[in-house]
Amino acid sequence: MKRVIIAHGWDGTPDEGWFPWLKKELEMKGFIVIVPQLPDAGSPRVQNWVPELAAAVGTPDEQTYFVGHSMGCQVIARYLAGLPDEQKVGGVVFVAGFFKHLKDLEDDEDVRETERHWFETPLDLGKVRDRLSKSVAIFSDDDPWVPLDNQDDFRDKLGSEIVIQHNKGHFSGGRDGTKELPIALEKLLEISSL
Repeated sequence: MKRVIIAHGWDGTPDEGWFPWLKKELEMKGFIVIVPQLPDAGSPRVQNWVPELAAAVGTPDEQTYFVGHSMGCQVIARYLAGLPDEQKVGGVVFVAGFFKHLKDLEDDEDVRETERHWFETPLDLGKVRDRLSKSVAIFSDDDPWVPLDNQDDFRDKLGSEIVIQHNKGHFSGGRDGTKELPIALEKLLEISSL
């Protein structure tokens, strides 16, 4: 049975934006879909989010797929990097993901601390790539926080297909009004049909 785990971003919830739409669309196609609430979403930390994601996944296999939004891409990558060497998953669709840097965040000490925490906690992208059969990274050309040069790591270190959308902001339900994300569905169906 094919499963999809959707990981929300910083300050996110499972029922925001396009997550409910994507969950419904995938379930209609026979997928089991899990959208966990990651703990303390306003102040996310690697040591809290990765175990929570792992608990939601249970035992991963090549019929297990992921969709991450923003910080959700980070937690998926860190989860995958921690899997045993022989463990593989079906693939990931990364939406507005980042490994390099962010821009224009609030000048708030809690925000800065969260940003430092994720960028300063080591992540072996080689291990992530070894556990992926296929991945796609989707970006917007007007994302206020995730500069387009973040695509380099996805393309060069993870081997992700890169998709640039126009005028989609941060693909956020509240800020950008994104309630459906057909490109994420299309790409997940592509990688899960290989």
